[in-house]
Amino acid sequence: MKKYLAEMIGTFVFVLMGCGSAIFAGIGLGTTGYGVSTLGVAFAFGLSVVAMAYTIGNISGCHINPAITLGVWASGRMKGTEAAGYMTFQIIGGLIASAVLYFLVHTGNQAGIEAVFNNTTTTGANSYMIGNVIPAFTAELVFTFIFVLVALGATDSKKGAGQFAGLAIGLALVLVHIACIPITGTSVNPARSIGPAVFAAIEGNLIPISQIWLFIVAPLLGALLSAAVWRCISGREARIAE
Repeated sequence: MKKYLAEMIGTFVFVLMGCGSAIFAGIGLGTTGYGVSTLGVAFAFGLSVVAMAYTIGNISGCHINPAITLGVWASGRMKGTEAAGYMTFQIIGGLIASAVLYFLVHTGNQAGIEAVFNNTTTTGANSYMIGNVIPAFTAELVFTFIFVLVALGATDSKKGAGQFAGLAIGLALVLVHIACIPITGTSVNPARSIGPAVFAAIEGNLIPISQIWLFIVAPLLGALLSAAVWRCISGREARIAE
């Protein structure tokens, strides 16, 4: 249970900081000069991973992402029941963070609320332009593959980066966001997408929830591909933990 709670807290911080930076980017709730750029949003997500890696890494491994958990399971490093518990609590953490962000947006001053609605996302939800489903699916699959491959390699018990694993994984996520934000807003993490999509639907915006399947299926497929490739290039046996 400690591992599950650690994953919930880690995902909570990740979604709160990352999606929060996306929500308030460029507008600062009615103020000027306090917003961040696309690069700032990318670093917010990446640095959140770095911070949590060195906070809960020794407790749960700091997956804070169902795609990474699936990749770890497919690599034979954890049991299926444990992986299911990780994923469940990651999604819960993302939902709690999204609830906090929803509260912050809807209880701010009116000028700030209007700025959020007029200039950027109100929940941090991922979406893609109608007709761009193939590029969006491809981007999420490929970039998740890269991200999870870095995570598997950096945390490998024999070939990994040791104490520098968290830094490597966090910086990889920054790179992924820089490249993918213009396409889908960047998910590569179902737990990061589900909560914001739910609260976007509560606001009446049904586009993110109608597209949520892509931000679940593509990252999970990318994770499975990463596990297969890592086993191949690392020489690990193709063994799945029960």
